[in-house]
Amino acid sequence: MKFKKISAMVAAACLVGVVGLAGCSQGGSADKAADAGKDAAAPYTLQTPGTLTIATSPDFPPFENLVNGEYVGLDIEVGKAIAKKLGLEPKFVSLQFDAILPAISAGTKADVGISGFTVDPEREKQVDFSTPYYTDDLSVAVLKSSSITSDNADAELNKEGVKIAVQSGTSGESYVKEHYPNATVVPYGNSNDCFAAIEAAQVNAVCTNYAVVGKMLSEAYTDAQVVKSVPTGEDYAVAASKDNPELTKAVNNALKELKADGTIDALLKQYL
Repeated sequence: MKFKKISAMVAAACLVGVVGLAGCSQGGSADKAADAGKDAAAPYTLQTPGTLTIATSPDFPPFENLVNGEYVGLDIEVGKAIAKKLGLEPKFVSLQFDAILPAISAGTKADVGISGFTVDPEREKQVDFSTPYYTDDLSVAVLKSSSITSDNADAELNKEGVKIAVQSGTSGESYVKEHYPNATVVPYGNSNDCFAAIEAAQVNAVCTNYAVVGKMLSEAYTDAQVVKSVPTGEDYAVAASKDNPELTKAVNNALKELKADGTIDALLKQYL
């Protein structure tokens, strides 16, 4: 009996040791995951556990802008709604537009990019995109005093000496280069600078997204007008790293719910 009792005690001790080692092993993995930004409740990585860090270029109203130091706009609210669906706190970081996708691709500075990004093959080489949440077109605006009108826009915009402002790295820049090869493309870091340039007579026209042109003309540049609209049907989507596919899946699920419960439609009506 004594031998059996001792054997049982030894076996129990061994079992405790094995469980203890297993616990240490799991704890070590959890620590490594936390160090890597792994969210404890999700299969994707984050810059900061519990927080969805969103890169945006806040100079593209009505999608994103800074008003009295606060981030506002359609994309900002979409980002907040996605974070809420994922049980995360949203945190916005400002980057120049053409710096966002490289940062997302490299896995630095932000988890996702939400900044009026349209899906195109070149961008898809860098990052993964979510399902679209909005579809937009392009517009070209000039000062009302300009000789460029809706009747002669294509011919006049494609002349040597004509300068067309675009936001660097955008679909507007690609469109101008392709359709107005004789004109001079003048890239700016943000859309505000594009419109300031046309106001200062540094350029002849601005080409950017339809909703942005409409917002700018209605609020700040009433002396300008649209002379051409291009039905490009550009899909706006959330950008995420190719190394973080589970985050893209989670964003897609969140967007699906936000569309189903009417949140996306309500935001579109509010901002556009």
